[in-house]
Amino acid sequence: MIYGNASWGFRELELEEQLKITAEMNLSVLELGIANAPKDLPSDASDSEIENVKSLYKKYGVKLMCAATGNDFTNGNRDDVEKVKKVIDICAKLGVKYLRIFAGFSPVKEVVGERWDIMIDCLNEVSGYAKSKGVYAVVETHGGVNGFDDGVEHFASVTTNLETLTKILEQVQDIKLNYDPANLYAVGIENQKEFFEKIKDRVCCVHLKDFVKLPSGHLRPAACGESDFDWKAALSMLKDFEGPAMFEYEIPESIKEGSKECLEYIKKTEETI
Repeated sequence: MIYGNASWGFRELELEEQLKITAEMNLSVLELGIANAPKDLPSDASDSEIENVKSLYKKYGVKLMCAATGNDFTNGNRDDVEKVKKVIDICAKLGVKYLRIFAGFSPVKEVVGERWDIMIDCLNEVSGYAKSKGVYAVVETHGGVNGFDDGVEHFASVTTNLETLTKILEQVQDIKLNYDPANLYAVGIENQKEFFEKIKDRVCCVHLKDFVKLPSGHLRPAACGESDFDWKAALSMLKDFEGPAMFEYEIPESIKEGSKECLEYIKKTEETI
């Protein structure tokens, strides 16, 4: 695996600080946030802004191969298609290979009939457009999320349900996947062998993070190894994976320390496999 940092936990930091931390960790990849959080590169970025991003990545010796944006194709409309296309155009100018997107965050039982068809049409349109620009559109295995005072609740979406995710892969030939084992754990999938075996041929990126279960039943974002999730089993499944695996510690206030904890734990666990 090519270790790096994901963008979400770094959302409150300027890009140069994100790159500085990534370089200090001796990681070779930083996922670039585009039009998803306030510090992100905007979807209408100028050529000079794009060149500045390239220069910063070069300055810190970090690869500009992954980016991420936000969208929802499960809500029954096509509003986000043009936005994602604009982000794809930026990725093409930057030389980004993988753009992480989402299918959406609606409960899996609600995405049926016309809503399912709209989602599939949107995914086909943006993944085909990405392919024409030399970019892979990469859908994350991500459930829906409800927020509470003490944490969050994840519920099953179309990409954390194996049956619906398999259907998506059958109906959207150009789409790739970002496998996030913690997101699957968060919706109750602890033994992920069957799930991963079904999708592994389409996985091109991985996120590494954790969630701790609270007495309330809600979840607290955490560093890898803080929960009872079987990381040894997960890393054994990923032993032949050669793509980017990015630490996605989700708490901005302790992003530097938490990301380092993830790196140390994952490397230590790998040594036992």
